[in-house]
Amino acid sequence: MSTPQDWTPPTSTDSHPGHDHVVAGLKGTDEGGADLVQLLTPEGERVPDPRFDAYAADVDVEMLKNLYRDLVLVRRFDREGNALQRQGQLGIWVPLLGQEAAQIGAGRAMAPQDMAFPSYREHGVAWTRGVDPTDLLGIFRGTDHGSWDPKAAGFHLYTIVIGNQCLNATGYAMGQKFEGRVGGDDGEATICFFGDGATSQGDVHEGFVWAAVYDAPVVFYCQNNQWAISEPTERQTRVPLYKRAQGYGFDGIRVDGNDVIACLAVTRWALEECRTGNGPVLVEAFTYRMDAHTTSDDPTRYRLADELELWKLKDPIERVRVHLVRSLGVEPEFFDGVQAEADALAARFRQHCVDMPAPAPDRMFSQVYAEGSPAVDAQREAFLAYHASFEGV
Repeated sequence: MSTPQDWTPPTSTDSHPGHDHVVAGLKGTDEGGADLVQLLTPEGERVPDPRFDAYAADVDVEMLKNLYRDLVLVRRFDREGNALQRQGQLGIWVPLLGQEAAQIGAGRAMAPQDMAFPSYREHGVAWTRGVDPTDLLGIFRGTDHGSWDPKAAGFHLYTIVIGNQCLNATGYAMGQKFEGRVGGDDGEATICFFGDGATSQGDVHEGFVWAAVYDAPVVFYCQNNQWAISEPTERQTRVPLYKRAQGYGFDGIRVDGNDVIACLAVTRWALEECRTGNGPVLVEAFTYRMDAHTTSDDPTRYRLADELELWKLKDPIERVRVHLVRSLGVEPEFFDGVQAEADALAARFRQHCVDMPAPAPDRMFSQVYAEGSPAVDAQREAFLAYHASFEGV
């Protein structure tokens, strides 16, 4: 198997016509650059970082076991979602394979009072916010827009329009500031999740501008998985994405998105900055999309198999497992128990998909505004009356 040290870049792109980016070498051979924050290497070695060690000081063996459990369970139900789509039970599925650490680390860094605005791939963040995985199924089965309460979970509904959630997140964060909910240990912050492809969208830049001008307490968390569907990152930007923050006047940082400890520590720092009035912050989680963009995509048409093999060496789950075994002496029984729990979760996930009931027809009128609206209430009543007119037909 190739490694970053011994792999020789191809001299032509005959096997993938038009994809001249491969001439420069496989994506990820630079390991993310010298500025990458990393606390756990791909080989499972814990490395010190003077700036961020304090933000991971509580990551003892028990906490790391819990993080490992998160990673495994999220990957397991994600794989089940993929299988359900292939079997015709879901219209589409958006896999997160390879991005588990970027999401679990960031999600576990959040405080209960914080608010997250996801795109459509943040199944791992949803898990950390207490959203049952089965509540995600309706989106991809076409029955609803998500069956959780965003306010209770601190996790907004999925946003399908690329980058649009950055405007929503910025507006919400501005509200947190204007209402005096920022400052101190119990202060609030917002975190917005998006991918590298979204950074080419106007909504993202508008969100950056407004957040910077109003010092909004929002963490912009970019999961750079190297591909915007079939478009490589180097065709979207001439500089590392985290450096774009400089142009807006706020801090940016790049973290190893396959290192759950580093993602936890860096996101804790970023949220603390925002919570204490020093936001916004841009975090670039340097990771890799190990599967297709969605189940309607075929990544073999635009990326090389060697690239995927290279990133398998950096698997976010395996490095935690190796560290738990070699450095912390965790016994096999723990891993067997986690796998059994993951299999049970997958079975429940599948059964819920098959048995999923249709939602109440007027549920679309819920969660429209923070408070009740006479106009929406009137629309709900008119809709219910119209719906009832078909009874018995």
